[in-house]
Amino acid sequence: MDHEAVFFLEYDSQAAASRVARAIEPELGGIDDDRSSVRSEQTGETVQVTVDAADPVALRAATNTWLSLIRVAEQAGDAS
Repeated sequence: MDHEAVFFLEYDSQAAASRVARAIEPELGGIDDDRSSVRSEQTGETVQVTVDAADPVALRAATNTWLSLIRVAEQAGDAS
Protein backbone atom coordinates (compact mmCIF):
# COMPACT_ATOMS: atom_id res chain seq x y z
CA MET A 1 0.00 0.00 0.00
CA ASP A 2 1.39 3.37 -1.02
CA HIS A 3 -0.43 5.74 1.36
CA GLU A 4 -0.50 5.88 5.14
CA ALA A 5 -2.10 7.92 7.90
CA VAL A 6 -0.99 7.52 11.52
CA PHE A 7 -3.03 8.79 14.46
CA PHE A 8 -1.70 9.06 18.00
CA LEU A 9 -4.66 9.23 20.36
CA GLU A 10 -3.72 10.50 23.81
CA TYR A 11 -5.97 9.81 26.82
CA ASP A 12 -5.99 10.92 30.44
CA SER A 13 -5.28 7.42 31.72
CA GLN A 14 -4.10 4.03 30.61
CA ALA A 15 -7.55 2.67 31.50
CA ALA A 16 -9.23 5.11 29.09
CA ALA A 17 -6.77 4.19 26.32
CA SER A 18 -7.43 0.49 26.99
CA ARG A 19 -11.20 1.00 26.73
CA VAL A 20 -10.86 2.59 23.30
CA ALA A 21 -8.31 0.02 22.10
CA ARG A 22 -10.56 -2.86 23.22
CA ALA A 23 -13.62 -1.26 21.65
CA ILE A 24 -12.07 -1.00 18.18
CA GLU A 25 -10.18 -4.31 18.33
CA PRO A 26 -13.05 -6.50 17.01
CA GLU A 27 -13.16 -4.36 13.85
CA LEU A 28 -9.45 -4.73 13.09
CA GLY A 29 -9.15 -6.90 10.01
CA GLY A 30 -12.92 -7.15 9.74
CA ILE A 31 -13.42 -4.21 7.42
CA ASP A 32 -10.09 -4.36 5.59
CA ASP A 33 -10.23 -4.87 1.86
CA ASP A 34 -7.85 -4.96 -1.08
CA ARG A 35 -7.52 -1.14 -1.01
CA SER A 36 -7.06 -0.44 2.70
CA SER A 37 -6.15 -1.96 6.06
CA VAL A 38 -5.64 -0.75 9.61
CA ARG A 39 -3.63 -1.74 12.66
CA SER A 40 -3.66 -0.50 16.22
CA GLU A 41 -1.26 -0.54 19.15
CA GLN A 42 -1.59 0.75 22.70
CA THR A 43 1.35 2.04 24.70
CA GLY A 44 0.39 3.40 28.09
CA GLU A 45 -2.01 6.31 27.63
CA THR A 46 -1.60 6.37 23.83
CA VAL A 47 -3.40 4.39 21.14
CA GLN A 48 -1.69 4.46 17.76
CA VAL A 49 -3.92 3.72 14.77
CA THR A 50 -2.26 3.29 11.37
CA VAL A 51 -4.35 3.26 8.19
CA ASP A 52 -2.69 1.95 5.02
CA ALA A 53 -4.28 2.40 1.60
CA ALA A 54 -3.59 1.82 -2.05
CA ASP A 55 -4.69 5.29 -3.16
CA PRO A 56 -5.74 8.67 -1.71
CA VAL A 57 -9.47 7.99 -2.13
CA ALA A 58 -9.24 4.72 -0.20
CA LEU A 59 -7.11 6.44 2.46
CA ARG A 60 -9.72 9.16 2.95
CA ALA A 61 -12.58 6.65 3.14
CA ALA A 62 -10.77 4.35 5.56
CA THR A 63 -9.63 7.28 7.71
CA ASN A 64 -13.17 8.63 7.94
CA THR A 65 -14.47 5.18 8.91
CA TRP A 66 -11.87 4.61 11.61
CA LEU A 67 -12.11 8.09 13.09
CA SER A 68 -15.88 7.59 13.34
CA LEU A 69 -15.43 4.22 15.08
CA ILE A 70 -12.93 5.76 17.48
CA ARG A 71 -15.27 8.67 18.27
CA VAL A 72 -18.08 6.22 19.10
CA ALA A 73 -15.71 4.20 21.32
CA GLU A 74 -14.68 7.38 23.15
CA GLN A 75 -18.28 8.50 23.65
CA ALA A 76 -19.37 5.07 24.87
CA GLY A 77 -16.50 5.05 27.37
CA ASP A 78 -17.62 8.43 28.72
CA ALA A 79 -21.11 7.04 29.32
CA SER A 80 -19.90 4.37 31.74
